[in-house]
Amino acid sequence: MEQDVSRHMSGLESQTRAWLKASGFAVRDEAMWLEALTHGSTGEMRDYQRLEFLGDRVLGLTIAHWLFAHDNSVEGKMAQRLNALVSKTSCAARAREIGIANHVRMGKQAREDGAQDSDNVLGDIMESLLGANFIDAGFDAAQALIHALWHDALRGAVGQSKHPKSALQEWAAGNRHRPPEYVVTATEGPDHARRYTVRVAVNNVGHVEATANGKQEAETGAAKLFMEKFG
Repeated sequence: MEQDVSRHMSGLESQTRAWLKASGFAVRDEAMWLEALTHGSTGEMRDYQRLEFLGDRVLGLTIAHWLFAHDNSVEGKMAQRLNALVSKTSCAARAREIGIANHVRMGKQAREDGAQDSDNVLGDIMESLLGANFIDAGFDAAQALIHALWHDALRGAVGQSKHPKSALQEWAAGNRHRPPEYVVTATEGPDHARRYTVRVAVNNVGHVEATANGKQEAETGAAKLFMEKFG
């Protein structure tokens, strides 16, 4: 059931409270959990951004600790996996698995624009909920929840293959070309659903473009396309 922001909400909807608990979150301070689910398009004083800031750090530390304990790779490989596991795409995937989109508090126009299903918004709110859980239940509980939500990703192949940008960088150096150059050639859409088009070029070889919901994702897509075409 999507949240209706046309009226003031002094507490969580019963369906949302039940969903949070069923998903493993510890719900005590309802005002904070409302904040964690509130998008800036509502026009309310507090939205999810501060809790997202905190949740991002809790997630990063938890995943880094898990990799240190369970992955015997060198630092560079662990960093590669860490970046993939905590990326906006990874957070959005976990958000979709537990059905966050149905509980986001969002303005009518933003919802009509599809913001509730964008990787940027879903990833941000996934992190904001982790921040709220850290405050309400402590680090151990937040860590256990992240281990559960990221279980398959941690034990799978996420981040184990070489990142396309790293692969392109090494290919260019190995073939005595200048480093690849990335340029944003276009942006479109509202702030909460911005799409970027990025061109990557290697001197005397060629160039390709890719479009994605974030600049980093567009650069990654462009590097992948370049390697498929010229590598």
